[in-house]
Amino acid sequence: MKLPGNLHLTYCSNIHPGESWEEVRKNLGIYLPNIRKQLCPEQPFGVGLRLSDQAARTLGEPAALLEFEQFLAREDCYVFTLNGFPYGVFHHARVKEEVYLPDWRDTERLEYTNRMAAILARLLPEEEGLEGSVSTVPGAFKGALENTAESGEYRRVMARNMLAHAAELHRIREQTGKTITLALEPEPCCMIETVEEAVDFFQDYLHSPTLQIELANILKVSQQEAEAITKRHIGLCYDACHMAVEFEDMATSLRALQEAEIKICKFQISSALALQFERGDGQPEKLLRPFVESTYLHQVVERSPGGMTRYVDLPEALADAENTQSDGEELGEPVEWRVHFHVPVFLDQMENFGTTQSQLGELLELIRSGSHCPYLEVETYTWDVLPEQYRTDELSAAIIRELEWVKKRITP
Repeated sequence: MKLPGNLHLTYCSNIHPGESWEEVRKNLGIYLPNIRKQLCPEQPFGVGLRLSDQAARTLGEPAALLEFEQFLAREDCYVFTLNGFPYGVFHHARVKEEVYLPDWRDTERLEYTNRMAAILARLLPEEEGLEGSVSTVPGAFKGALENTAESGEYRRVMARNMLAHAAELHRIREQTGKTITLALEPEPCCMIETVEEAVDFFQDYLHSPTLQIELANILKVSQQEAEAITKRHIGLCYDACHMAVEFEDMATSLRALQEAEIKICKFQISSALALQFERGDGQPEKLLRPFVESTYLHQVVERSPGGMTRYVDLPEALADAENTQSDGEELGEPVEWRVHFHVPVFLDQMENFGTTQSQLGELLELIRSGSHCPYLEVETYTWDVLPEQYRTDELSAAIIRELEWVKKRITP
């Protein structure tokens, strides 16, 4: 929905299971009309559309695309952002680290993202100042790169593929007048997981003179024009859950990105689990065991007097906490865990532990009071794996409740 300050607020349709376009289209028909009527009956409702590669191939066909355009017009909805992060299956199957595949070393990731951009170029309204975005994996999963012989070569390969996509986005802009951006989404335990790593990758690779000269030659433009094209079309998807898990200070990180001339293409409005305890007290196992599940990775970042420790998944962190309790080392020291498990943004507490809602609130205040990216997408895709006691609302009611919570805090 459109809010004062030219803000666009939506939710990501990855909360709805479904990999084929037929499944996605059915879910949109069930949920979108009711959500729009409840939230903004007198104005258009923006859509954050998640498409697997399978769904994108089908929707890219003229008949399917025309039918969807007619549905959007009939229901007074518009699409301004696509989630191009999960290429394949995303619900009701083991996803874990495979969610990052194919990563940006693989030309199939480039081809998939090009397909997504072509669809968005068709769906994005011709509205002055409106930009579209496709969010994507932050390069690759770090664990998949540990055995790479040349530490910098895979980054160059990824950057070249991303710049090839920027060239495609430039061509789309030249042909249609529509601006679409590629939004890399930093995530714990990925090649780009912190703002500092994002700045390094952009400066050392995407913005490097060597690769900019290559892009200039491809597009037959000057190096200066190539740099402008890169900065226009490649930026970040700033996920509030991921940033809070990494203990990023919201104001500091936004300032660092601005100073590095890295565009924020989309804010994902999300919240994570947070637990404070004393080393060896058994609280992590007692409280967080119900959140162990087999579909998604739930990375954990631990902050203690000894510094930061990262775990690829929650079971690994729980096992380490149990071992520490048995060994008796550092017992009693204060520890905070933040867990990459998207929880409803309207929850500030979950029984005996907290969430990162306060960090999300800080981000929303910065967005409300500053000149930051106007595109906001609530993303709580873990709804169907939340412990049952937290799924007290029917799904569409929960989505509406989340959007209303954000609207209340973002509207001046």
